Amino acid sequence: QVQLVESGGGLVQPGGSLRLSCVASGRINGRYTLGWYRQAPGRQRELVAGITSAGRSTYADSVKGRFTISRDSNKNTMYLQMNSLRPEDTAVYYCNTQSPWTYDLHSGFWGQGTQVTVSS
Repeated sequence: QVQLVESGGGLVQPGGSLRLSCVASGRINGRYTLGWYRQAPGRQRELVAGITSAGRSTYADSVKGRFTISRDSNKNTMYLQMNSLRPEDTAVYYCNTQSPWTYDLHSGFWGQGTQVTVSS
């Protein structure tokens, strides 16, 4: 069993930055992905950014060049650095891990979510 706990959300003005963190407990072995997903009111959950256990990263087109996913294996922590935030980035952000190298919207282990609100 894996438990994930997100933190770092909040209210930020357009153009601002936030860094989300996700701490994992439990064993994650073999081939896996770590991902950040988000869900805005009335919209489906979507993959924002992900990284595989081999270190390959992927980003949604809407966040390329603005968001960066990273991980610190020693701390069992994953991060999402979000820069140049826009109102359309407002959503609940979830971290996830699943196996093998997939980004399925309904699989794996999920955190409880952290709210990000971009507004002036």
